[in-house]
Amino acid sequence: MKAAYIKQTGGPEVIQIADIESTEPGFGEVRIRVHAVSVNPIDTYVRGGAIASDLPSPYILGCDAAGVIESIGEGVQHCDVGDRVWCTNQGLQGRQGTFAELIVVHENWCYPLHDHISYEDAAACALVGITAHLGLYREARLEAGETLLCIGGTGGVGSMVVQMAKATGARVIATASNADKQRQLAEMGADVAINYNSESIKESVQLAAPKGVNVFWETRREPDFDQAIELLANRGRMVLMAGRDARPVFPVGPFYVKECSLHGFVMFKATAVEMRAAAEEINRWMANGKLKANIAHRMPLEAAGEAHRLQESATLHSSGRLNGKIVLTIT
Repeated sequence: MKAAYIKQTGGPEVIQIADIESTEPGFGEVRIRVHAVSVNPIDTYVRGGAIASDLPSPYILGCDAAGVIESIGEGVQHCDVGDRVWCTNQGLQGRQGTFAELIVVHENWCYPLHDHISYEDAAACALVGITAHLGLYREARLEAGETLLCIGGTGGVGSMVVQMAKATGARVIATASNADKQRQLAEMGADVAINYNSESIKESVQLAAPKGVNVFWETRREPDFDQAIELLANRGRMVLMAGRDARPVFPVGPFYVKECSLHGFVMFKATAVEMRAAAEEINRWMANGKLKANIAHRMPLEAAGEAHRLQESATLHSSGRLNGKIVLTIT
């Protein structure tokens, strides 16, 4: 089978595209004929060696995939041959990744895919959708009628946060870097879209939500806690999902006086039960059109190296070249 893999960590140039032997599904596992995968920042961290991990050799890249189950192992209870499925949380914690024509995944991480949802859309919503759902509901406990501020609302996770918050009945304020992205935010349902390169985030949010926001979702690598806590309402919740090496100043007094809470989490540490609960709601929202994939680029599997360069330029260097997810198609 054709796969995109590495034999040692390094830059995008270490990615190889070649045929390798596929494996048979073991107990509780399914083998999926993959049609689409998506690229995530964590893929580049693992490939580059920023996340210490014992990787198999060769190590297949990728966390997300969508395709059709081709065979099943003993003990599989919830999947069958021919099922359309999507999956995530692969390529981590000793598991092989998804950038291959055939992948073997435990059924715990596989979710059904409605017939009218494309493989590309499912792959693009997978990890970012689960991440957004965990942060909004397990961590921040967002409720209808509350106000949410999402910094970077057109990114992979941000676009999921904006749409899910609207589906919940929240009022959504989100930021973007230019007028085109502002329009994109409006199309996703944002009530207020702020161009942070021409408007003050602080002044715009205070005008839109004079009593503060209930949930502040931070996507930047370097949080501004002074600004965030000033914009939070009493008992506001702030969610962190980036900034692995950040060491910003934290204003302790204003934070506890307003009875705020801070929630940091990583998606891949969630349990299979937590992820399945999120996936079930994501499936409902995709089926009824309330959650749509934000795909910026579609490329073939052979362009995995180029895709990693593009993702890295946006994630690490704030290039502004990426406005959504990168999806690789496999035929």
